[in-house]
Amino acid sequence: MSTAAIEPNAAMAETTDVVSEVGRPVSKRREGWHRFRRNKLAMAAAIFLVLLAAIAIFPRIFSPYDPNQVDFSASLKGPSGAHWLGTDDFGRDQLSRLFYGAGTSLQAALLAVGVAVLLGVPAALFAGFMGGRLDGFLRSIFDGLMSIPGLVFVIAVVATFAGLTYSMIAIGVIYAPRFFRIQRGSTIDAREETYVEACHAIGCSRWRTLWRHILPNTISPTVVQISIMLGVAIVAEASISFIGLGAQAPTSSWGTLLYDAYRHVGKASHLLYPAGIALILTVLAFSWFGDGLRDAISRKSAS
Repeated sequence: MSTAAIEPNAAMAETTDVVSEVGRPVSKRREGWHRFRRNKLAMAAAIFLVLLAAIAIFPRIFSPYDPNQVDFSASLKGPSGAHWLGTDDFGRDQLSRLFYGAGTSLQAALLAVGVAVLLGVPAALFAGFMGGRLDGFLRSIFDGLMSIPGLVFVIAVVATFAGLTYSMIAIGVIYAPRFFRIQRGSTIDAREETYVEACHAIGCSRWRTLWRHILPNTISPTVVQISIMLGVAIVAEASISFIGLGAQAPTSSWGTLLYDAYRHVGKASHLLYPAGIALILTVLAFSWFGDGLRDAISRKSAS
């Protein structure tokens, strides 16, 4: 019998059948989907996020105007039939800028979280699996990153490399220790499991054991954390753009919209609401989606 034929499969936990309440076998993936679907807040959040992603990817389809179209005759106008969310001081349509800003903010959040995952997860896998001096060395690096004030680090990076991209990369570096700690803990627990011992027994390399078997069985908490951190990263982007370290004019983002609203709060208070409400709803959606995802993939959840 070949080694591949007896090699433990990390996906076995995903495809193992369980018995439903009516006595029929149900795959764990389908069972998890049923648990997620029963969570109404998570489903509503998923629908909202899909719609938000569509707007961010195809803003031209949803936007009634060019986001940078200037019309000084319509400066700081309130909501109307022509401009549903009003206009800014340049007469630009706020709804269009909100939709285009969604793309900027989501891309920035994905960049920051992507950098955090790429830095934190592989390092955590090696640290948790290998242990010893390597574990201590990597832990000291990420503990040091956690001690750095995030805003100070972003300012230092932007002072050298200006732009939203570098700002979000800096934020991703600051977020990396969170993913490192979560993935490292899961990896330490998994390395004592029976399937890991089986991998050693049949001669699997450490590399194959780590990436083929341990990672798929320990990634679930990290996936949930990704969902939650996307909401946090969107707020971070809005914050740094608000203070002028992120997106620059004429690029639209939710942070720049909030800054423009702040400058004209006395004359056009209606400008505060679109980006503010969008931020709140998006953060809540990512949080609810993450909660629903956690419940769906938890083996301890009720069927």
